Amino acid sequence: MPELPEVETVARELREGSAARGPSVLGRTIARVTVRWPRQIVEPTPREIEPRLHGQQVLTVGRRGKVIVFTLTRDVLLVHLRMSGDLTVVAGDAPPDKHAHTVFHFADGAELRFSDTRKFGKIWVVPDVNAVLAGLGPEPIDDDFTSAVLAERLRAHRRALKPLLLDQSFVAGVGNIYADEALHLAGLHPLRRSDTLTPPEVRGLWKALRQALNDGLRHNGASIDWQYRGGGYQEVLRAYGRAGRACQRPGCTGHIRRIVVGQRSTHFCPVCQRRTGAGKDWVAVAARRSQRMEPSA
Repeated sequence: MPELPEVETVARELREGSAARGPSVLGRTIARVTVRWPRQIVEPTPREIEPRLHGQQVLTVGRRGKVIVFTLTRDVLLVHLRMSGDLTVVAGDAPPDKHAHTVFHFADGAELRFSDTRKFGKIWVVPDVNAVLAGLGPEPIDDDFTSAVLAERLRAHRRALKPLLLDQSFVAGVGNIYADEALHLAGLHPLRRSDTLTPPEVRGLWKALRQALNDGLRHNGASIDWQYRGGGYQEVLRAYGRAGRACQRPGCTGHIRRIVVGQRSTHFCPVCQRRTGAGKDWVAVAARRSQRMEPSA
């Protein structure tokens, strides 16, 4: 399932236009809607969505958690891509797409197609984003998500770190890939209990989480499965999908191991991500080592 960097990339490309997803949707007016898979529409009813959207203009395109947010003239259109969803803007006479189960037809003839092979994606049209997404946790790359905020939220739970990071009410937008990458960067075992972290470990996790997500954004996300395309973060992964391969942390002799945590594949190094933490800020250690290795001017 696309995570924060992948969904943010889709939102940005729809907002700015791109070769992958077509011209920008901003300023376009919805004339009608074609619904071929009614169960894709959560709210309002499939029959009500066209008159509800008719004449509304797309003002902004953003993201909250893993959901794309279109701010319209009167309402908010929310699209959750789920496992296989994708959004593209095409000309009205473009070749048909049998997997485009919901199509938003614009007054200028263009179309926004929601293609979803597995049919897990969801659409809402609501007056306010909080009508659907009020339960989401904070955005981990926002400025107001500080190390102190993370510390407070960690102390409030007695849960293993990996499933807690995947809980969208704890922090929004993090999924399997970026949880594994952040925990490896921080040198924390995925089953370590959240309320046992020391202050240096909390700060290390905070920096690692933001680093993993921002690295993903710089690479336009990760193209791991066939349904998401265009990302390059898979080329620099440190833990996820690397079971049996050597740990990339300098000086570590371990190999990445795969286990199942909460029915999710989880990848970690048993040498530098021990179950009992040592309180090291591994992100800071890596940064200092990188600075020492840089050639002097």
